[in-house]
Amino acid sequence: MAGNSQRRNRRSTSKKGMQVGSGGQRRRGLEGKGPTPPAEMRKGHAKQRAANAKAKRAVAQQRRGGGPRGAKAASEMVVGRNPVAEALRGGVPATALYVLQYIDSDDRVREALQLAADRGIPLMEAPRPELDRITGGLNHQGLVLQVPPYEYAHPDDLLEAAADEGEDPLIVALDGVTDPRNLGAVVRSAAAFGGHGVVVPERRAAGMTAGAWKTSAGTAARIPVARATNLTRTLESYRKAGATVVGLAADGGVDLTELDVLDGPVVIVVGSEGKGLSRLVGETCDLTVRIPMPGGAESLNAGVAAGIVLYEAARRRA
Repeated sequence: MAGNSQRRNRRSTSKKGMQVGSGGQRRRGLEGKGPTPPAEMRKGHAKQRAANAKAKRAVAQQRRGGGPRGAKAASEMVVGRNPVAEALRGGVPATALYVLQYIDSDDRVREALQLAADRGIPLMEAPRPELDRITGGLNHQGLVLQVPPYEYAHPDDLLEAAADEGEDPLIVALDGVTDPRNLGAVVRSAAAFGGHGVVVPERRAAGMTAGAWKTSAGTAARIPVARATNLTRTLESYRKAGATVVGLAADGGVDLTELDVLDGPVVIVVGSEGKGLSRLVGETCDLTVRIPMPGGAESLNAGVAAGIVLYEAARRRA
């Protein structure tokens, strides 16, 4: 009769015991395993196969001499868990992230994988011998980030960038600066104070490496860096275009506080901390300027010196 199963004092005929939970005793321990890896890292997943194919095509293109228009340097490898995580965090562009098969994961590895997945960077699993080969035996700790060659602008592009904004050009040229971190710092200062770009010589000078990208704090994505085959000729062409070329020197003829050309079209030339401006570049400058240092320091590195003058230029133009 329907409903009899609910009557009082009904005697159960089921042979099953009381249904109780396990209290978690049979649960598999997953502590320390971390979150589920991205699809690109799951062996056999369609997204992993697609990512592997994309990365292999990029490597093959570079071996054939292909790459972005204007790029001259080879691709670069950032190795190690901390450097890779910091590079991804800082917005350094990348074509692939190589990960050791069966890697012993930690917070840095998980962060790198998540950042790469969020940005659509192909993830490639590789055995240890392969990672040792592509890094030249460096201590990669199971993580290797492939950074593409930087696409340099033409020096004339910086003048066009200023014209497009209806502003007088404010350009920084580096002479003999070989530390990529100084280049990155100059790019960051140019972005902060309204500069239209940075010029570096093609030879014996720092280029836009992963280190420069990192120091620029991502501003290299919007401030063009031009490469000059001959810096002296480039400065002369800027002069012909109406810009005043100002060289920074410890014994400069004009104090920065008295410089009256910063509110017009100007190119600021910064030499290396040790040697300063080269002879030919110094002779090409319209004038040289010194930064007053009442504290008695003999010199400033290129990044600091350029930042001071760029700030002064921005103040005059405000």
